[in-house]
Parts: sequence; C-alpha cells; structure tokens
Amino acid sequence: MRCTMSHDEKKENPVSIAEEKKAKKADLREMTSCPSTLQMLKKLEADGHDSVFTRAAEMKPCPIGAESACCKHCFMGPCRLNAKDPYARTGVCGATIDTIAARNFARNVAAGGAAHTDHGMVMLDVFRDVVNGKVAHFKVQDEDKLRNVAMSIGIPTENRSVKDIANDLYSELERTYTQVEGEIPFAKRVPPKTLELWRKHGIVPRGAMREIMELMHRTHMGVDQDYNNIVRQCSRTALADGWGGSMVATEISDILFGTPEPRVAGVNMGFLREDQVNILIHGHEPLLFEGMIAASNDPANIELAKAAGAKGINLLGMCCSGAEVLGRHGIPHAGNFVSAEPIIATGAVDAIGVDVQCIMQALPKMADCYGTKFFTTNPRAKIEGATHFEFHEREPLEAPNKIIAMAVERFRNRTAKIVIPQRQDWGVHGFSHEYVNYMLGGKFRGSYTPLNDNIINGRIRGVAGVVGCTNPRVKQDWVHVELVKELIKHNVLVVQTGCSQIALAKAGLMKPDAAVLAGEGLQEVCETVGIPPVLSLGSCVDNSRILIACAEMVRIGGLGDKISDLPVAGAAPEFMSEKAICIGQYFVASGVYTIFGVTFPTVEGTKFHELLFNGLEEQGFGKWGFATDPIEMAGMMIDHIDKKRAALGLTEKRERKLFSMEDRRAAAE
Repeated sequence: MRCTMSHDEKKENPVSIAEEKKAKKADLREMTSCPSTLQMLKKLEADGHDSVFTRAAEMKPCPIGAESACCKHCFMGPCRLNAKDPYARTGVCGATIDTIAARNFARNVAAGGAAHTDHGMVMLDVFRDVVNGKVAHFKVQDEDKLRNVAMSIGIPTENRSVKDIANDLYSELERTYTQVEGEIPFAKRVPPKTLELWRKHGIVPRGAMREIMELMHRTHMGVDQDYNNIVRQCSRTALADGWGGSMVATEISDILFGTPEPRVAGVNMGFLREDQVNILIHGHEPLLFEGMIAASNDPANIELAKAAGAKGINLLGMCCSGAEVLGRHGIPHAGNFVSAEPIIATGAVDAIGVDVQCIMQALPKMADCYGTKFFTTNPRAKIEGATHFEFHEREPLEAPNKIIAMAVERFRNRTAKIVIPQRQDWGVHGFSHEYVNYMLGGKFRGSYTPLNDNIINGRIRGVAGVVGCTNPRVKQDWVHVELVKELIKHNVLVVQTGCSQIALAKAGLMKPDAAVLAGEGLQEVCETVGIPPVLSLGSCVDNSRILIACAEMVRIGGLGDKISDLPVAGAAPEFMSEKAICIGQYFVASGVYTIFGVTFPTVEGTKFHELLFNGLEEQGFGKWGFATDPIEMAGMMIDHIDKKRAALGLTEKRERKLFSMEDRRAAAE
C-alpha cells in the first residue's frame, strides 16, 4: 500500500516508480465486473495508490507453493519438489509429494477450523453471560429457536424456564470444544446412515480442541507420514467445524440476535451518504456489529452527529459481518472482501471498525491516505498503525461509542474529496433453515416436503451451494455470477453464503423477478412460492445452515438415506482462505461434491490428489473438484446432480445445453 510520494521520495525509491508504471499498465476492467469497484480503482490509480488488485497483478504466485509441492515444516529445508515429476525426488527426510501435500492441506484445515470454532466459542461464552445476567445490552431474542436447538440434541424443554434450558444448552454445547472422548452434540443431527459411515471410518469428531491439536501434531516432522491417515484426521477436524464450531456460532447468533427472515436490503457503495457520518463494520463475529447498531441508534450519539453538521449516522456492513446483519436487520452492505480499499477511496467513510478474519493489513494505511479512522477491536487481531478500542462483551456499547465519537470528529473535519458511485442494488436476504421450512409448509405444517417433491418430479433438478470469498487473482464476482446464471438456467436452485452472495446481489439475482433467468421448472416453483432462484443464507460461518438443510432433505425422504445420495453439489469459485479449505473438506466428508476455482493445493496425478478427487467418493463420502471456467464448473455440478438423480431412479430425459461464453456473446448480439 502506498500513498502518492513526493518528488524527493520518488528519487530515493526508483523501484516504487517502476512498480507504479507497471500497475498503471494493468487493465483495470479485467480485474472486476463490479462497476462501483472499477470506478474506485480508477480513482485509486489517479490518486497514486495501489490496491489488492494491482498488488496481485504485480506479484505472481509461487508455482511450487500453489501446487503444494514444497515443505517448510522443519529446518532441514524448505524442500521443493518438482511438480512436473513429483516422484523424482523426496524431501531431505524422505517425505514424498503425497505426505508433503497432505501435511500442507491438513494445516490449512486446522487453521481454518480453528478460525470458525474460536468464533463459535466466543459466541457460546457470550450466550452464557447473557443468560446469567452479566451482559445488560443483549438478551435471548428467539426463545423458540432456543427450545428447538435444545430439543434437537436431547435437552428437555417442557415446563422449564428459558434460563434453565439455556444453561443446559450451554453446558452441552461446550462439549463441542472441550470434550476429549465421545461424539460432539450436533452429531445427533447427522442422518443416521451418514453417521454410520463416519463411525465406520473413525471420523466422528470428539471435540474441536482435541481434533485440531491432534491434526497439528500429526503434521509435525516425523509423525504421520501416510496421506490416507492424514486425510482421515482432516475430515474429523473439518467435521468438528461444520457440525460443531460453525454450527454453534450460527445457532447461538440466531438465539441471541434473532433468526433471519427474508427482508429487502441493499448492496453496493451507493448506500454511502455524503451528508451523514458513514461507519463501516468489517469482520466476522456479530457482537461488534450488534453493539454498533445499538450505539448508532442512541439519541445521544445521533445528536452528536447532528451537532457536527451531519443528518445522522449511516451504518454499513462489509464482508461476513455485513452479510449477517444484511439478513438479520436489513442494514446495507457496502461490498465484499476485495472491495475494501476501493470503498475507502470514496473518501466518504468516516470510520471503519474491524474484528477478526479477512481484514487486509493494507487497510489502515489506505484509511490514513483518505483520512478515514480505522479501529481494531478484538484482542486476537491488532494491526500495526491502527487505533485499538477493545470490544468487551460485557460492555458492548463502550467501544462502539468511542468509534462513533471519532467518526463524528472525522466528519466534522473531512478533507478528502468525496466520490460515491451512484449504484444501489436491492435483493431479498435472510433465508434461514427455519424460514425455508415455514415458507414451504406454513406455520403449522412447515416441511421440506415440497422441496423434495419438486426435486423428485423434476421441476427442480437439484440444489447447489455457491459460496465463499472473492480473490483478486480472478476477475471479481464474474465467476460467481456466470456460474449461478448457468445453474439456475438448468433448474438448479442455488443457496449462498459469504462474499459470494454479495456478488450475486449486485448482479440482481436475489430478487424474485430474477426467476425469469431460471429454467421453466425452477421458474414455476419460484413464482409459486414467491422466492428468488438464489437464496441468501448469511455469512461464511452460516454454511452450517446448508448442512442442516441437507440433513432435513434426507430426513423427509425420497432422496436417499445419506447426504451423499442427494442431488446436490457445492462450489467456492474464488476461494482464498484456509477457512475455505476446511469448509470444503467438511462438505466433502459430509457427502457433497465440492468444486473450487482459482487454484488447488495438490499436484494432479499424485496419489494424494487421486484420493481427494476420487478415492473419498469410492469410500462413500463426497469428493473434490477443480475448474476455473464457470461454464465448465456448472457442467461438472450438473453432471454430478444428474448422476445422483439417476442413482435415485429419477431418470427422465431432460435437455442440458451449456453455452460457452462465445455462444452467449453471439446471442446477445
């Protein structure tokens, strides 16, 4: 990250001048399909600043590291193997490409799983304190969900107080993290035949702490050197996230702050307001954002803003923190992960508060360039150069009040030129598992039966989860949008989480009238129920909602007796984080075909690659896939869905024509 340099600085930094020239030669139109982001990238270029997009263009990825053909787990190396001939040599200790790649993959799973399980444990700790009256500003918002979650894991609820049920639920869910033997509580939600398969292979999670600790130990130099055995523990650890830490985070967030229901909400930079104090909240844990919502509605803070000449306080979301409140409260979302720097370049953002995950170290410097106040709030995540106002769960308004005061002061003394892209995109967000159940069957007969029936009768071909990050190595949003258009056109209902859903919202695919882009069968279902063909489920931790939906589809019947029988598939077209690897592995271990884009950390043709891409499916699980072209990716997912339909005896003939990008351009002309 650099601000415009003075003449003297440029004389002393000839390398920086060369980098600036090189960055300016990059075609910004090939970096993003988001008009607002493109507008701000042009402004950043004119202002002399770089961004995650131009840095990605300047820094080519290491080809050996990209294919996970290097090992730095001890200090006899690092050892680099030749991906073109991976068995020609080994590491200094004799480790093969399969061991090295499996260890690297396992450490991705461990780190990604730790991120989400730690998030879940924070939520559980706050839940305990709320229930016991130690947090004055938060309370249990959804008592029905509290009772339903408790009943789902065998806790009695009849004639019992909310506090008693909640304390029992806390004690039971704590085992998700701390238990050293047995099975995690939400294993009770897993379809019996799927659970039977996990038990057969010894991958039912005990407790997240134990699984992550054991996986890290196994990948230490000289410990586990059998790629099959390493992958088995990868699955166990990942399942401790998907059916453990992440599921706890989602369920407890719903209980405390309300289960999302569909609401019309806006996405894009056009929701910034030049005449208001604009505060952006970025990260993943909902606690900071909920505190900010309460503080920004405090009459004293509103009056403070008005005294500075503002019409009010304008709160916006970013990344997964924003995705949570988009569906829960209808608060506008400014943009997904890679749009962070362009949003700051508007000059309109008075303050940014962040907590954990997906926060680039470049942001405080960029904020300084435009006079934006930048605050870290979580003790796990401080950034050099940022002001730290620690968020304390028991006093959830203390840090938000400080952030608002500093944002108001920045508004009062704004010097940056304000350029706000005038683009606002609207959609319907907040499709929780509970609402889908109600939507399909009504208040007294809520059921997934209509969904299963319409898959069986062929109106809906299958269901696809298209989720995950945006990655500056590919054109922002483009793969997400083109993939989803292709899927819905072939009658595949799409569910979304994380930054992917923001890409789809900007493309208008989260509005009911987007059903005109769907195939005839899916369009009929969408029009009957009154839903868009793409359902927004929340943040990346809320992928657990998709697991619950899959389990419910199995329970309702008619589509097999295991998750691996279902005509479903998943994709993360622009993944970039270790969390994504862990999420992908828990879907694969649960039985879902899961395709990633951009790159994949294996060498094709190795035994480890063959295990992930075929061997796991032969054992009864799901499997991994990889593609970078959205049309190819859609074809792979539809072929898999059709294979599962055929296995279920749903073999009616149906047309499937996948249009190339050339076909689409010709049709548009």
